[in-house]
Amino acid sequence: MGSNPTLSASQATDIRNQVSVLVVAQQPKIVLLPDSCCLFMNRMMASRPLIGIVACRKMIESHYFHAVGEKYVAAVVEGAGGIPVPIAALGDHFGAPETLSRIDGLMLTGSYSNVEPHHYGGPASEPGTLHDPERDRTVLPLVKATLELGLPLFAICRGFQEVNVALGGTLHQAVHDFPGYEDHREDAEASQSDQYSPAHEVVFHPGGLLERLTGTDKAIVNSLHSQGIDELAPGLEIEATAPDGLIEAFTVGGAPGFNLAVQWHPEWRVKENPLSMALFGAFGNAARQRTEAR
Repeated sequence: MGSNPTLSASQATDIRNQVSVLVVAQQPKIVLLPDSCCLFMNRMMASRPLIGIVACRKMIESHYFHAVGEKYVAAVVEGAGGIPVPIAALGDHFGAPETLSRIDGLMLTGSYSNVEPHHYGGPASEPGTLHDPERDRTVLPLVKATLELGLPLFAICRGFQEVNVALGGTLHQAVHDFPGYEDHREDAEASQSDQYSPAHEVVFHPGGLLERLTGTDKAIVNSLHSQGIDELAPGLEIEATAPDGLIEAFTVGGAPGFNLAVQWHPEWRVKENPLSMALFGAFGNAARQRTEAR
């Protein structure tokens, strides 16, 4: 192993004025980088947006946990280029202003639980239906606060339904029981990969956000769900529909920041799907702009 070169005092001063020194742990050498490189790296690290992800409150082996699915965490990192920040579903103890002031974007995820129907004036759920009242009480007020602040919002599956309910819309609890609609549920006997495989086509609204982001007018999506939109909340604009007419995506018209809600699952293996990458990329860019404006 060769020795490091010996520098005179004047040479050392010149180097300190022109470079930053990065000492690599457990390496018997010093790497010298120009100041401009260090500034660039610091800016890149600082510009990664903090993306809040509201957790589900669920029982795991006799104890309650606040949990976020790994596929959503991975999609924030790989698709949006952000840092995922789980948000506990604290219900009535949750403080929306304090939380939203600390993040650069909010993602509402899918879940096995359904929104409790009393929030939209619906009939009682069938016995055995899974609910998450703490998440309901956390998310429904959070939606309005997020939109009013112009904080980027991306809502998926249950999150898509939550936005509609929060703004005054209603849901079908079992889409497949209503005449004219297809069965949008996954095959319970299929493998996970098959369940999340492309299920049906959606047609994008002409001139809408999805058409602008993708440059196309339709796509095949992995939509799997039992609940769906019944009445669309006032102010929401349809972005995509399924062949049976069911609403599969919408935006909040006139909202000051980026927002998009989809019924399907773009988080699933996000890097393998150009449509999913386009959606998460747009969300990440909007959040990053907010980061840089701080």
